[in-house]
This record gives sequence, C-alpha cells and structure tokens, in this order.
Amino acid sequence: MKTVIQAIMSSIIIHVTYMVAMMVVGYINTRNYKPDIEGAWEKVEMLQNEVAFGKSSSPFLYLLTFIVVAVICGWIIFSYKMLVSKQVL
Repeated sequence: MKTVIQAIMSSIIIHVTYMVAMMVVGYINTRNYKPDIEGAWEKVEMLQNEVAFGKSSSPFLYLLTFIVVAVICGWIIFSYKMLVSKQVL
C-alpha cells in the first residue's frame, strides 16, 4: 500500500510541476512580447484570425494522464525496491 501512495504522490508532484512550468513559460512569453504595430497594419485581413489565448482540453485527459503516470511511477518504485532487496541478500 505504501508503494501505491508513493506512486500517487509522485504523479501529483509531476503534474503540479508541469502545470507550474507551463504557467511560468506563458508568463515569460507574455512579459517579453513586443508587438509590431506598424507592421501589423500591412496585413489587416489576417489580424482577425490571429487572436487566441490558449487551448483547453478535456478534464478526462488530465485524469487519464494522472492514472498513467501513477502506474508508471508505481512500476518504477516497485522495480527499484525489488532491485535493492536483491542486492542486500
């Protein structure tokens, strides 16, 4: 049971780290953005199609990735424990 809890905690840490990293990258991109206002007026017809603030995905995708990462982490933890226990003997 301890391996399952460790796998779930590892999955939570990986997902939180990924989401925080994506937010930091978005913040840095926003801070460093310098619009080219003069050049933008040359192609006015394209401006209306270029407005986008990100994408959204299904919450079930996050649940699926959470479960898959937890299973992978559990397999890694279990394999590591088996290797360590064989080396002690």
